[in-house]
Amino acid sequence: MAAKQNSVRKERRGPEVAGGLTAPAGAQKLDRLVHERLRLGILSALSVNDSLAFIELKKLLETTDGNLSVHARKLEEAGYISCSKSFEGRMPKTEYRITVPGRRALERYLDHMESLIQVMRER
Repeated sequence: MAAKQNSVRKERRGPEVAGGLTAPAGAQKLDRLVHERLRLGILSALSVNDSLAFIELKKLLETTDGNLSVHARKLEEAGYISCSKSFEGRMPKTEYRITVPGRRALERYLDHMESLIQVMRER
């Protein structure tokens, strides 16, 4: 019986977050796709630029070709960014843009992080 009462109390408080704290009731789970450092960097950079070339993102985020490629592909598969490939002369050029769903996902993520920060400041 006591276990059931504890379960009911947890549901009312909201899900537990790091350090045994509880998130506000109705709080959503953290978007793990956006939470990864490099993917968050990609979305953030694209949110303040119309588009960025692969080489610009690589330099901005100080990462390797392979790392950027893998993380950009995950965001592209999720529909958070779009990718267009072309040639400038004989050199390939890959450009990325944030999509509407990607912008929404970033905004939800930032809202979530702000609410966690607010909970911590209130303690």
